[in-house]
Amino acid sequence: MNQHANLTHWGLRQDLAAAFRWTARLNLHEAVANHFSLAVNPEGTRFLINPNGRHFSRITASSLVEIDANDPATMARPDAPDPTAWGLHGAIHRACPHAACVMHVHSVHATVLASLADSRLPAIDQNTAMFHNRVVVDDHYGGMAFEAEGARCATLLADPKITTMVMGNHGVLVIGATVAETFNRLYYFERAAETYIRALQTGRPLRVLPDEIAEKTAQEWEAYPGFAEAHLRELRAILDEADPGYAG
Repeated sequence: MNQHANLTHWGLRQDLAAAFRWTARLNLHEAVANHFSLAVNPEGTRFLINPNGRHFSRITASSLVEIDANDPATMARPDAPDPTAWGLHGAIHRACPHAACVMHVHSVHATVLASLADSRLPAIDQNTAMFHNRVVVDDHYGGMAFEAEGARCATLLADPKITTMVMGNHGVLVIGATVAETFNRLYYFERAAETYIRALQTGRPLRVLPDEIAEKTAQEWEAYPGFAEAHLRELRAILDEADPGYAG
């Protein structure tokens, strides 16, 4: 008998666990902070999230905790999530059903961008153009993302066109419809932020794309057939050979 037979959403759990493991491999995580979540009901209010205090490199499909954003007793559970995870992710899943998957990290280059007085990301290459007119910058950091701060942040994601929030003085948060779509965006946002930061370091003028070309490129990214799914599929194939424990 399958030892995990009592757990639901097994394939989704494995996808999310793989994203955690690969994020650790890329060093985009931070200690035992940061959280990924994934809605498992149509309303988006029941979701999987990493267990409190577990390093990303040790997340498994079976260790993910399923909670309800509308259950006020959640933080009294013996397997209660980190309170900032509940505050931020709970608020987003409660208010934004289009944000089925939510990934928040303090990755180095995204956080450098979030620390600049102007945290906008100009379209200076194909990767930065992916995010053209799809990023909101939160300029009003109010402390750690407990419930009040989480609720404030959630209001910034009301527009379904927004895929990414640069959390000023904090980090980055990416949303999407699936694990594959969201992780792909997280990966590319960090790459895009690195390109921009390194370009700034040259002190030379930037070659910024015209708005119409940046928007055209962003739409082409959105329509690129199967790209995000292939990315996650390949990462899972690598993990299946080198680190198969994620899937258990």
